[in-house]
Amino acid sequence: MNEKQNIISRLYDQYLLDHPKVVIICLAIVIAVLGYHARDFRIDASAESLLLENDKDLDYSRQVTDRYGVNDFLLISYTPEDGDILSDSTLENLGRLRDELESLESVSSVLTILDVPLLESPPVSYGDLADGKIPRLRSPETDRNLAKTELRESHFYRELIVSQDMKTTALVVNLYPDEVYQDLLTQRKGYSEKQANGTLSEADEAELANIATQIQDHLDRTNKARHENIVKVRAIMDKYRSQAELFLGGISMIADDMITYIKNDLRIFGLGVFVLLLVMLGIIFRRLRWIVLPMLCCFLSVIAMMGVLGLFGWEVTVISSNFVSLQLIITLAIVIHLVVRYREFIVRQPEADQRTLVLNTVQSKFTPCLYAALTTIAGFSSLLICDILPVINFGWMMSAGILLSLCLTFLIFPAGIMLLEKEPIPSQGKASKFSVTDFLARFTESNGKLILVVTAILSALVVMGVSRLEVENSFIDYFKKSTEIYGGMEIIDRKLGGTTPLDVVLEFENIAPEDVAATDPEDDEMLDAFDDLDGPGGEDDAGKYWFTDDKMAMTEKVHDYLDGLPETGKVLSLGTLLKIARKINKGDALDSLELGVLYTKVPEKYKKLILSPYVSVEDNQVRFSVRIRDSLKDLKRDALLKQIREDLTTQLGLKAERVHLTGTMVLYNNMLQSLFQSQIMTLGAVALVLMLMFLVLFRSLKIALIALFPNLFSAGAVLGIMGWLNIPLDMMTITIAAISMGIAVDDTIHYIYRFREEIRKDDDYIRAIHRCHGSIGHAMYYTSVTIIIGFSILTLSNFFPTIYFGLFTGLAMLIALLAALTLLPQLLVLFRPFVSE
Repeated sequence: MNEKQNIISRLYDQYLLDHPKVVIICLAIVIAVLGYHARDFRIDASAESLLLENDKDLDYSRQVTDRYGVNDFLLISYTPEDGDILSDSTLENLGRLRDELESLESVSSVLTILDVPLLESPPVSYGDLADGKIPRLRSPETDRNLAKTELRESHFYRELIVSQDMKTTALVVNLYPDEVYQDLLTQRKGYSEKQANGTLSEADEAELANIATQIQDHLDRTNKARHENIVKVRAIMDKYRSQAELFLGGISMIADDMITYIKNDLRIFGLGVFVLLLVMLGIIFRRLRWIVLPMLCCFLSVIAMMGVLGLFGWEVTVISSNFVSLQLIITLAIVIHLVVRYREFIVRQPEADQRTLVLNTVQSKFTPCLYAALTTIAGFSSLLICDILPVINFGWMMSAGILLSLCLTFLIFPAGIMLLEKEPIPSQGKASKFSVTDFLARFTESNGKLILVVTAILSALVVMGVSRLEVENSFIDYFKKSTEIYGGMEIIDRKLGGTTPLDVVLEFENIAPEDVAATDPEDDEMLDAFDDLDGPGGEDDAGKYWFTDDKMAMTEKVHDYLDGLPETGKVLSLGTLLKIARKINKGDALDSLELGVLYTKVPEKYKKLILSPYVSVEDNQVRFSVRIRDSLKDLKRDALLKQIREDLTTQLGLKAERVHLTGTMVLYNNMLQSLFQSQIMTLGAVALVLMLMFLVLFRSLKIALIALFPNLFSAGAVLGIMGWLNIPLDMMTITIAAISMGIAVDDTIHYIYRFREEIRKDDDYIRAIHRCHGSIGHAMYYTSVTIIIGFSILTLSNFFPTIYFGLFTGLAMLIALLAALTLLPQLLVLFRPFVSE
């Protein structure tokens, strides 16, 4: 250890302390270069960024999207002031709103109540349906009263484009499919399969890297275009807000608004935290140099890290959006420890010159700060044991950020101090402000057994709280009720059929066409007669035989089951058409012949609306489009998916391999379950890594175990409190365990490292505790209080993940501080791990 410190001392003497101006100029150049690259700093809150790239359900979801033409869309809820969605003025406004929306470049079509076919207003005959003679709301023959009844009671339109109370209607804004992106994904998948099989050539590897770059560039352009499109949509909506209440919904809108919230929080609250930390440093140290220098280290570290992210193309996602705040924490902690130690040396060595004071400060704090940084990195290493790229990148991002902060702080701080005059000896009269640490030292001395008993009780409560944790992800709960995005999601969820998409795909067993055709020759002749009208029909030729009674009966059973679940909102499928057809046919179900004619002869524009998204004759499948009511407080997503799979196989007798669940709900649930397993279940591995780090630093198994327990307690306490408060683990809060572990480690290392120095003086554990609390305890106290108060400003955000991050980061700091200043010293007194020298 001494040899290492001597090397550090010589390096600082020869290069940094002799030439502080040169060092600062070199740093300024490096940071300026990185600052230039910070302009490439990007935020990605797209749905794709949070999915498991090797998830089989993701591949299947993309197949379903291609097969059934499922494209992205926006949903606009429209509630007129007069409460009548069928009044002339409302229909006129809807028509103009639709036309303006359709004029946007990215919009392929807009579906409103003006555009849907009406089959009972008045009733349409089966022949008219086959001939495509279907009226719409503004057709001359349409009866407005009958239309109102049909829209309210229709299996297709109810809770899709009209609410059940007929006071709200929806505009479905269909967006053009991103064919370029899908093509790039297909190409990447082909090369990735080669890579997995070990058959990827050098040329293929280069092309794979090129495709990855193209995907990234394309997503950047797409995200920008999507944001501009949503801004334009909202600008059009604003023109009609005087006549109606309008809200915007849709997955792409949620992603775009999340990016907006994250950017606002990074900018506004990042600045707010920065200013508040300035104020706190001023209150604590009351000298300009101890305000400017620490914040300069923090600011330059963040700028440099943003430049590194921009340089290497690492994107900040929803999961890693608070990296700036975390880096401020870590950098400030390092700087405050240096400041407090420097001021201690001024008191102890009043005759020493500035150079000696700086050298002694760096020499005494480098090793504990280095190991604190390394153990913090070990805490974040749990993020690397995951299949989600943004989570892995977050782990690497924080590891790089911690090392960068450590290096910059140990360069900027001593170089900056060398350019300043030696600080006067701090007034001893200010010692009263450290009464908190003195009180905790006395409390620990007097109440050691009480601390252990309370810790044991709290540990039991922590275990119980952790056992109550649940993994859920509710987008609607990310936003305050006062925000527009919450209002839109809530009304769509409650009145217009739900928010989160779920697709259920049912595969039928293959039956030879000749077996079906041979069942009724007379039906064949009738179908062929229809074919003669228009010539050969390709897929339609197979379609006329596909709609068998058994398939239709099973389709309706599955539809009714899904529709009957309390968690589901709107369910659309071939079963919806069967119910509508039965109603048109005076209560009688259409037979296979009539369904075959309907499939082959219905006009293409209506087929795309009521058939093509739900039937794939070629693949012998039907698709059930389900929307889940995301705002239900007792919704258990993983349990619901398991229930649907089980019920379809046990109650309805379907084979498990022929039932597929996919869509946004499945993919996000897979992501959450993967995060839960990789984060919560690997905390043991992280604890083992931390213990090994403690062993290397302190060279004692007993000390390593003593150091480990407060860290496990702090991380577990945060999770336990979340469990007792019924706050679910989601894609944001699930990383709190790793963050808490990383934060708690710093205080433990600094305290034990200083305790080891103090115990050597007189081998008196109680006096060593008081000396540690009166020295390193001050730095720990300053750091924790400053960060807790600084991050309290995050609670003002409209984005609940940011609020939770601020609250639980502050809570983790508080628990870590109390554990390090009470539990840790008591364990040292109890087990006396340091041998007398």
